[in-house]
Amino acid sequence: MSRVGKKVIEVPANVTIEVGADNLVTVKGPKGELTRQFNQDMKIEQEGNTLSVVRPSDSKEHRTNHGTTRALLANMVTGVSEGFTRTLELIGVGYRAQLQGTKLVLNVGYSHPVEFTPEQGLEVEVPSNTKIIVKGISKERVGALASNIRDVRPPEPYKGKGIRYEGEFVRRKEGKTGK
Repeated sequence: MSRVGKKVIEVPANVTIEVGADNLVTVKGPKGELTRQFNQDMKIEQEGNTLSVVRPSDSKEHRTNHGTTRALLANMVTGVSEGFTRTLELIGVGYRAQLQGTKLVLNVGYSHPVEFTPEQGLEVEVPSNTKIIVKGISKERVGALASNIRDVRPPEPYKGKGIRYEGEFVRRKEGKTGK
């Protein structure tokens, strides 16, 4: 029983949704436009300012796609109306981030700076030299870019140095004990 799939998606007044042939859904809002192809078995119904996803049967494949389809649709609606953000923190002596144009340059203890150029539709902000904010309308692409930035220097368990998500807890280990 998919509880997520049964939830109704509330559509804000400034968002328009078009369900085309073969379940090609286009969502337009004040922040931009997203298009995605969904499973053709799922039926996407629009009634006024609500959206619902209906599955044709209770087979295992339909049950698994039901909640996923609904969650992806809800993320599209949220993305074009409000957008998504991921915040990263740099922790370590000498670790810093800066913007050069639209390019993000990280100095995180390597012999060379690491550069990231965000793809179109994503925006990177650096409010302080130890904080990075990734913004965009696609939750998937924002999370992927934030993950790629974090992978440059993930937090290590002994001193806690590295790049971590804001609010992420890093479990610390005890170091060596001298005899």
